[in-house]
Amino acid sequence: MMTIAITAVSGHLGQAIARTLIDMPGIGPVVGLARTPAKASGLGIEVRPGDYTRPDQLKTSLAGVDTLLLVSGMDAPDARIQQHRNVIEAAKAAGVSKIVYTSIQGPETGTTFSPVVQSNRQTEADIRASGLAWAIGRNGIYIEPDIEYIDSYKARGEIANSAGEGKCGYTTRAELAHAYASLLTGAHLDGQTVNLHGEAITQTRLAALMNTAFGTQLVYRALTPAEYLADRTAELGEFLGSIIAGIYDGIRLGAYDNPSDFEAVTGRPHQDWAAYFRSLSS
Repeated sequence: MMTIAITAVSGHLGQAIARTLIDMPGIGPVVGLARTPAKASGLGIEVRPGDYTRPDQLKTSLAGVDTLLLVSGMDAPDARIQQHRNVIEAAKAAGVSKIVYTSIQGPETGTTFSPVVQSNRQTEADIRASGLAWAIGRNGIYIEPDIEYIDSYKARGEIANSAGEGKCGYTTRAELAHAYASLLTGAHLDGQTVNLHGEAITQTRLAALMNTAFGTQLVYRALTPAEYLADRTAELGEFLGSIIAGIYDGIRLGAYDNPSDFEAVTGRPHQDWAAYFRSLSS
């Protein structure tokens, strides 16, 4: 049986994918890579060192691995490109036969998030040119941060951002875990780039769904891009604030309102948002 390795396995998405693979019948060994292996010690799998900035360490840790999931890094865009190249080159040197990459949807130009999207596109190109079998998923926006932000929304009585009437193809880490498990264990989508998200919804619809789940009376208020950038920068700092503001500018521009390939990847529809939010209130 093939050995599957998952990078950044100490993170939320990496852990979700690892747990999904572990629960699948007939799957070979699952190995985790983490910059700090102790942070992933509770998964019940072998966890090896996996620092994207250390090529020799990566090559050693990928020994015996057949298929690799490369979880996109969190560093600045320029640094991220080289870090991902380190993983790709280490995989080739270690004899890995296939790479699956967790890329992103988003605006490729015109927003403060665009440099991050462009860095992901460069890694996609590097993977296609690697000579290995590959599959690339472009994730929609996680919906979990909105759920985690409910107390702040309650305090304000509103959801306020620069998305306007743009629709966003949201997803959850649990749904992504199923999609990436399929891409890792099957070959039917090798050589393809797929969009992974559920039904695209507006912020007004999101507010209504939040109200159903949490008994709130939130409304949506559209901000200008400049207003929202100032708001996010004040709370989160310049680097993260500009990234978040750029994501919502991308929603306004339609960069997340795309056809989804989720059902083609997993064999079932993405979870319905009404059902998802009902589950939060049960």
